[in-house]
Amino acid sequence: MSRRRVSNPLALAVLGSLTERPMHPYEISQTLRSRGKEESIKLNYGSLYSVVQSLTKRGLIEVKEVVREGRRPERTVYAITAAGVDEYEDWLAELLSTPTREYTSLEAGLSLIAGLPPDEVARLLDVRAQRLRIQIGSVAASNSVARDMDLPEVFIVESVFREAMLGAELEFVQKLAADIRSGRLAGTPTWRHLHELRDQGVSWEEVFADPIGYLGEEGRILLRDDVADSGD
Repeated sequence: MSRRRVSNPLALAVLGSLTERPMHPYEISQTLRSRGKEESIKLNYGSLYSVVQSLTKRGLIEVKEVVREGRRPERTVYAITAAGVDEYEDWLAELLSTPTREYTSLEAGLSLIAGLPPDEVARLLDVRAQRLRIQIGSVAASNSVARDMDLPEVFIVESVFREAMLGAELEFVQKLAADIRSGRLAGTPTWRHLHELRDQGVSWEEVFADPIGYLGEEGRILLRDDVADSGD
């Protein structure tokens, strides 16, 4: 995916709002919130104002007029430019068509999973699974209300996607916890043995200095890891 001059997803949401009609920033914020877009895009007024200024500087939106209603402060109304429409359509097409590598907090935790004992990891995954069930219930209820209101699916498709992704994550962590407990996850015996040694006062440094001495044939796994690291 190409690098854009403006890459904040909130900028895309602003451009999308202004394709409907000219608006002032507060109206954009209220429109996005009323449609539940803050569940998919990080939204706060301070960052919204900065995005509006950035889009204006780049010629993607422009000031249409400055209005005042009664005793309220002046409000600047913005409109999307032709360049802004092109950017919006091109950016949206790219997001929908091109997979990207996105790093998640769960993935980071899994990459360092051996730092905690297997039973503790399984317990923490159980906690995560319970929290995921709560999130899924909330999203599913919201989607159900939208359907009961006969809201077309196209207007909640991102929420439907979120429900599906949460469901997939729940299935994954439940299976992972079960595989850790049963030993079906390859390498779990060595992982468990390492932490048993730690509990006995043996340091990681000592184990890695003589993995076969401490772990027997299991230690060859650590030797392979050392070879892989030396090739970086």
